[in-house]
Amino acid sequence: MGEKAMRTTIGALAALLMLSGYALAAEAEGHIKKVDRDKMIITLDDGKSYKLPGETDMDAIKEGMDVILAYDKVDGQNLVTDMQTSE
Repeated sequence: MGEKAMRTTIGALAALLMLSGYALAAEAEGHIKKVDRDKMIITLDDGKSYKLPGETDMDAIKEGMDVILAYDKVDGQNLVTDMQTSE
């Protein structure tokens, strides 16, 4: 294997290893069925729960709202990274 090909292979492997450590963002959409203000968790009508970030204005979050969420799954928990609401 030539030096140039070896560098390319090593570079590709390094990039793959770096990317494999990152979580891929997922999306969810639905109606808020339940709001746990103390734990900052919302549950959608499909039964799945999502942890909101600390800076979320919990007074603006209400049951029945339509939401579109972007979230990362970290340690088995769905952590919201972005949220759009119907109101």
